[in-house]
Amino acid sequence: MIEIRIHGRGGQGIVTSGELIGFAAFSDGKYAQAYPSFGSERMGSPVTTYVRIDDRPIRTRTLIYNPDFIIIQDSTLLATEPVLDGLKPKGLVLVNTKKSADALGLDLNSRVLTIPATELAMEALGRPIVNTTILGAFAAASGAISLEGIRSALEHRFTKELAEKNLKAATKGYNFVKEKKQ
Repeated sequence: MIEIRIHGRGGQGIVTSGELIGFAAFSDGKYAQAYPSFGSERMGSPVTTYVRIDDRPIRTRTLIYNPDFIIIQDSTLLATEPVLDGLKPKGLVLVNTKKSADALGLDLNSRVLTIPATELAMEALGRPIVNTTILGAFAAASGAISLEGIRSALEHRFTKELAEKNLKAATKGYNFVKEKKQ
């Protein structure tokens, strides 16, 4: 089983990110579980979403304390919240930032991958909504979900026009990571 923790701020589509990853995994023939953690926070407050993916039914119902993957949709959280706590050794941190992984100065026994998701989202959507761009980047970096699974999730969640725009954003994120890996 792989476990994913997604961090961002209220209004950034963090809950939707988790749902889309879960639905994409389900579309790929896997079992998935996605749930958010937030209280009465307002727009801009830290929000966390948890996702599990497995080839077998998932019986665990706890929060994710030791994720394999951490997705950070708002890099300012690195300075204010314990977003990296519990990351498994050799895990992956995916951060929305223009900075390089080295420039972040994170001392981890894990891989750090940065992506300028805000800029890529602006190109694809005309708005700084990064969740689907990050979704594509996560698919390319992890192999946990496919681009076709993302397409299914987007078509299920959005109208045809919005699904197409968000697939363009997801594809930009996917291609960015694939090109960066080479």
